[in-house]
Amino acid sequence: MAERRRRGKGNLPQHLFTLVTPSLGHLHDVARTSLLEGIKADNMAPYYRVLTSSSEIGVDPELLESMEKENEDNSGSWTNAWLKPRRQGESEISDALKARANHLTRIGDEEFVYAAVAAQRLALEKTPGLGSRIDITLTLLRIGFFFGDNTLITDNLARAEKLIEEGGNRLKVYRGLHAVSIRQFKSGGELLLDALSIFTATEPISYNDFVALTVIASILTLARVDLKKKLITSPEVFSVLPDLPVPEDLLRSLYDCHYANFFVALATLEQTYLLPSRLLFAHTRYYVREMRILAYPQLLESYRSVTLESLGGAFGVSVDLSTGEELSQFIANGRWHCTIDKYDKVVKQWDVLLNPVQRLSKVLYWSLAGIPLVWM
Repeated sequence: MAERRRRGKGNLPQHLFTLVTPSLGHLHDVARTSLLEGIKADNMAPYYRVLTSSSEIGVDPELLESMEKENEDNSGSWTNAWLKPRRQGESEISDALKARANHLTRIGDEEFVYAAVAAQRLALEKTPGLGSRIDITLTLLRIGFFFGDNTLITDNLARAEKLIEEGGNRLKVYRGLHAVSIRQFKSGGELLLDALSIFTATEPISYNDFVALTVIASILTLARVDLKKKLITSPEVFSVLPDLPVPEDLLRSLYDCHYANFFVALATLEQTYLLPSRLLFAHTRYYVREMRILAYPQLLESYRSVTLESLGGAFGVSVDLSTGEELSQFIANGRWHCTIDKYDKVVKQWDVLLNPVQRLSKVLYWSLAGIPLVWM
């Protein structure tokens, strides 16, 4: 479990995203510290030089010099390893190519995307083993996620799918991350759920962050009965939920029908998970709206009608808000099948409002289906 919880380099772009987003100023100090720690850990001198030149972080000349010296020493070692195997067998050449590619990927060469991708592709061409080819393809995927390069991501997802028949666990994590990043929460949630039990892809995301993302994506698309089966009582999720209080509050309040708590949890999730996330930032408004649409009908399912005052009380909002544009917009767009009687201040399900023609059509349907009618 400890290994699954360690953080990968995939967090560096998230820290940079936080640092360049003015509205996340309260998180800048932590992001700057974490970003520098990640750069130092892998001696990412070229990447550090790019960031300091754009004034994202202040330059430390001594740190830059020490990292460049370390890179130069390591570069010499893999260069010698490359020259020697050229006179030997294919396996040695493949190993040297992978060492060079991984070195460029790790440090962030001056032309990081082009140099690292080109090196990895050359290694891929010269590598015969299936397992090694899969590893290289997943490395190319990580480079794509690192820089938000959707073309690189989609190309290598397709390549990985060919290499791993019907998809493997690690590939499902990458596919799930990509699906969530392009607002495909249903397919993304399913992929992430499938990868939960044997999660090993710690390179792009830590285990706790992976579970949090799985909960956030799945709660929007799972039926209520599946929330308990696949999330609340899942051993993989249950063991981590105490470390994820906000996603846990959202999940449990929706399942337990504590709607006032649900709205508070949703607002907190928006500020602490959605807006600060480089994967979810662009989908924040959509996610919050869809979650609200999900909660309102769940309350009304138990009633044929409910007063606006009761509805507002259940959700912990004022009656004015309940009668505002939000509910009207949901109804107008066909997302909430009910009507609001503003005169009597009552929300009624459409089944209560069937006109005589609609009632007759239902009677005919029931009769043809052989369903006995009970007249009230």
